[in-house]
Formats: sequence, C-alpha cells, structure tokens
Amino acid sequence: MDDTIETRIPPTCPEPIAQILHRAWDHDLAGLKALLSQSGRASVQEPTTGETPLHAAIRACAGQGEGESESSAKPVVQELFLSGAIWNDVDGNGETPGCVAARLGLRALYAQCVDAGARAEMLFGLLDEYEELESQDGGEEEEEEEGAGQDAAGEEANGAGEPMDEDIEVVVDNTRAFVPPRPAGADDPDVKSEAYLRSELTYSDGKLVDSSLNGVMMAWETSIMRASVAALLPDLAPGRRILNIGFGMGIIDGMFAETRPSRHHVIEAHPAVLDHINNAPECKFGKAWEASGPSKGAYKVHAGKWQEVMPKLLEKGETYDAIYFDTFGEDYGQLRMFFTEYVPGLLEDNGIFSFFNGLGADRQVCYDVYAKVVEMHLSDAGMDVDWQVLDVDMKGLEEEGKGEWQGVKRRYWTLDKYRLPVCTLMG
Repeated sequence: MDDTIETRIPPTCPEPIAQILHRAWDHDLAGLKALLSQSGRASVQEPTTGETPLHAAIRACAGQGEGESESSAKPVVQELFLSGAIWNDVDGNGETPGCVAARLGLRALYAQCVDAGARAEMLFGLLDEYEELESQDGGEEEEEEEGAGQDAAGEEANGAGEPMDEDIEVVVDNTRAFVPPRPAGADDPDVKSEAYLRSELTYSDGKLVDSSLNGVMMAWETSIMRASVAALLPDLAPGRRILNIGFGMGIIDGMFAETRPSRHHVIEAHPAVLDHINNAPECKFGKAWEASGPSKGAYKVHAGKWQEVMPKLLEKGETYDAIYFDTFGEDYGQLRMFFTEYVPGLLEDNGIFSFFNGLGADRQVCYDVYAKVVEMHLSDAGMDVDWQVLDVDMKGLEEEGKGEWQGVKRRYWTLDKYRLPVCTLMG
C-alpha cells in the first residue's frame, strides 16, 4: 500500500480537515490539541482516502518501525482517543488504525488501539444497560426523566470516559454498534436472528447457507470443533453430560456422540435444521437417536430458541459437564447474556463452557478487542477463561468468493490463528 502523506492527504482535501490530519501526521501534539476543541474533529476523514487523524498519526511511522517515531506517536494517539477518535473507523483501504499499526509492526500503537476498542465496547455495554433500566417504567414524567438521563449518558460518553490504564482514556460514539468494520459501501449483510429463523437453508458442498447465501456453518470449521470437544472433555471419557446450543450441520454433536455421553441435549431453533435432524437419511440424530439414550430424556433435541428453552432446563435442575454455544444471527450481547444468566446455573462445579469464537474474526484488531471484552465479562459472571491458540489452515480460505467461500456471500474468517475459549467457574 502507498502510505505516503501525498497519497493519504491529497491537495484536494478540504483545508479544515487537512490541518488536523497534518498535525496528527507530524505528531504535533500542541498544534493538534488546539484544533480538537470542537466535538467530532478527532474523527474527521479525508473524503477520498478515508484517512482519519488516528490513521495519520500511526501511518506516519511507516518505514521507521518501533522506536523514536512510535514514541512520539503514542501521546498523539492518546490525545485523539481522549478527544473522541473512533477506534474502528476504516479508511478507503478497509483498514482500521489498529490494522495499519499491525501491518507496520508498531506493537505499542497496536496495543493502544486494542485497549481503546475494549474500553469503548465495555462503555457501550454500560450505556445499553443504563438505557434499558431507564426505559422500564412508563408515564410522561418518567419518559422526560429518561430522556434527561440519556442525554447525560451521551454527554459522559463524549467526555473523558473511563480509564483503560493510568494514562489512557477513551471516548465512544454511542450511536455505533460494535460490528466488524467494513469499508464504506461494502456489501455486508445485516443478519438478525428473526430474519435468519424465517430464511430457507441449504445443505450442500460441505456448507450450510441461508437464503441470502450467508455461511451459517461450514466444513472447514471441523478441526476447530474437534479441538473444542477435546477441550470440553479433556480425557474424552464416556458418561459425561453435554449441552450444545446450535446444531447446524451437526459437526460437533457427532463428535460429542462418539464419546458415549450419559446425557446429550441439543437446542435448535431453525425449522429447516429441525427438519434435517428428523428427516434427512444422513443425519444420525432425531427420534431414533433420542430413543437410544441410556434413560428417557437422556438424549434430546429441544426445538426452540435457547432463550425459551434454557429457563425450563434451569427449573428442572439440569446440570452439565460440558456446554457449547454456537448460534447464528445473534450479536455478542446474546452470548454475554447466555454465559452470564444461564451457564453458572447449569454448569457442574468442574464443568467447562466454550463457544465458537468468531467474534470480530474479519480483522485481527477486532478479534483481539473481543478477547479482552469477553475476559472482562466472563470475570463479571464468575468465570475464568484460558485461551488455546490453534493454527487455522488457510488453504481455500484466503479470498472472498473463492475456495471455501465460493457460493458464500461474506468471508467471515480471515485469521490464521483461532483462540479457543476454555471457561470454568471461579473457585
């Protein structure tokens, strides 16, 4: 990529934006501060290249590596985050500031971006909880107070924020959802759970896709599933109690079944997957499988949303040695609710919980941010997490629309390392 200032900040750039970008590029902290007095200036973008002040401050270190140049960039990056710079804005190349830092080998600046992203997402979560609490009561007076409270939250979000460490604070724009960033204009389907459950599914060529050709599950994930089973059932001993949320292609449930569990429960909501389970000749699950269990109800596919099934399992006092979660069309908030509200009550004291960790797997910086966020939220839920790092064979996964991605709308995995979460109850 051409990282020169002449390319990134062309002569056609509007003067007010150019001034900010040049100050950031020159690591002129005093001059930059003078231009950041108005809200929003820390996240301005050059109209043609998409360059933001964060991109400029980091890109200025190109070709110089770690050292003096990076040291001069750190306080500038810090000041930009303090002033409202958005950690996951993408430029015209589809790179976030963290992506640029990673490509240039600037580890300290990359760490700043990851810390800022994690703090921003934690603040998003707090704001969402605040707004939900404030909206529970009705009445005009309450609605007026709610509006005032939300305004105050907005002001706080655009102020100094909460420190990540002793010298870094982050501002967030609370209108932005945390999704893997995509270049402006990119065809990035907005998949929601309700729309997914209404969509038609197709099983073919080692993949399961919905009617919009979004990859629900693919055969290339098999090695990850095998490693997940080994992590959840370390000695693969028979007689374990297993719960899996999301059947999909049945890859991991087939592996669980091989261990001859004493209890094997599956939760699946999509009508097409349920039809596949009960009627597809190649599927080894369904009514005959349920009847083969060591006792009545030991092997069972629960039809419905996990949000509806899980409370019933809790009421019955069900507990499991291994719990796995892999749904489609749900955001991180649903995963967080699952391990916060249900896993502690359903997991045996020495049990293990895991999930398919595709969080932010479009980009390394997003993947690293999600890891920090997950660690903090799991800790809040009373769980420890160890990450097992696996190599991902990228053969056939390198290019959008080719290889494994042929016939799939979006390449949802781009990384050569997979972080497998192994979660256990504290104490």
